Amino acid sequence: MHLHVRRLPHMHTTSNPVFLTWRLHGSLPNNRPFPPANLTSGAAFSAMDRLLDTARTGPMYMNNPAIASIVATAIHHNAETLGHFQLHSFAVMPNHVHMLITPKVPIPVITKSLKNITAKRANEVLSRKGKFWQDETFDREVRNPIEFENIHRYIENNPVRAGLVQKPASYQWSSAFTTDPEK
Repeated sequence: MHLHVRRLPHMHTTSNPVFLTWRLHGSLPNNRPFPPANLTSGAAFSAMDRLLDTARTGPMYMNNPAIASIVATAIHHNAETLGHFQLHSFAVMPNHVHMLITPKVPIPVITKSLKNITAKRANEVLSRKGKFWQDETFDREVRNPIEFENIHRYIENNPVRAGLVQKPASYQWSSAFTTDPEK
C-alpha cells in the first residue's frame, strides 16, 4: 500500500473496491470554504457533493452530451479495453464524476488516464484551453459489502437527488441507464 498526501490523503491499493469522485476545475466558488475540519470525512464529502449537485454557477461542461459521452466512453475504455479496473457503477454529473470500481492498477494511474484524455478531448470539443479537472480526487476504500451497496445506490441515485431525472434508469450518463421505459 502506498500513501500519498495532497489536500486529502490517498491510500493506493488494488483489489479492494474504491469510491472515486472528481470535479471540474472551478466548479466550486473560490470563496467557498471547505466544510469544517470537525466533520468526519464522510460528512465533509456529503456536504461538498451537495454543493456540486445544487451549483448553479461555475462550469457544467458535462451538461453537453458530447462532453458527457467523452467521459463515459473513457470510463468504459479504461475498464473494458485497458483493464485498469472492474467498473461497478458510475455517474457523469454536470460538474463532477462518481465511480465505484475495483482497481487492477494503482489509483493514480486510473485517475491520470481518465482525467488526461477526457480533458484533452473535452477542451478540443469546447474550443478552449486551460485546466479542465480539479487536481484533487476524492477516493475512499470500501470497507464492507453493506458500504459497497450504499455507495452503489448513492452513485446511481445522484442524478435523481440533483433533480436531473426522476428515475436512475433515465439518466444516460450513468451505469443505471437503460432504454427500457419500464425501469
